[in-house]
Amino acid sequence: ESCAAAMSYVRSRGPLFGFDKEFYANIDVHIHVPEGAIPKDGPSAGISITTSIVSAITKIPVRKTVAMTGEVTLRGRVLAIGGLKEKVLAAHRGGIKTVIAPKENEKDLKDIPKEVLKDLKVILVDHVDQVLVNALEIRNAKDLFKTRSEKASGIRAQYTGHQLQQTH
Repeated sequence: ESCAAAMSYVRSRGPLFGFDKEFYANIDVHIHVPEGAIPKDGPSAGISITTSIVSAITKIPVRKTVAMTGEVTLRGRVLAIGGLKEKVLAAHRGGIKTVIAPKENEKDLKDIPKEVLKDLKVILVDHVDQVLVNALEIRNAKDLFKTRSEKASGIRAQYTGHQLQQTH
């Protein structure tokens, strides 16, 4: 389900990423996550899957010091997840410098030790556009979003104007 939602978002944003009209006729995306390889509980990998798909198609790498968690809807909204404290602590132990998490989970930050939070930059988001401009190795959002909706060849897509937050 997370993979289907991620692909729906990518398709809806295709014109903004500069994909041509024939893109979906020429490329298939297959995602395989072996059940035994990674413990999974719920849809919290949604923004990670979406970011991976966009990165693979655009050939823009993901920043190596960024971790992310959040459920994604068909329209690209980022929804709350469970276990934020544990995920942030694991990211910190792994040497991650920036964590992207749902804005709806802001209340859960109080459960994370202050000494951990002072070592991390936590970026709270409510849309996948915000995730992408902070997770991908780009200078600004215009490096990713190439076309405005009025040029989007009949597909309803609109750049939401999110700003890149400076990461370390």
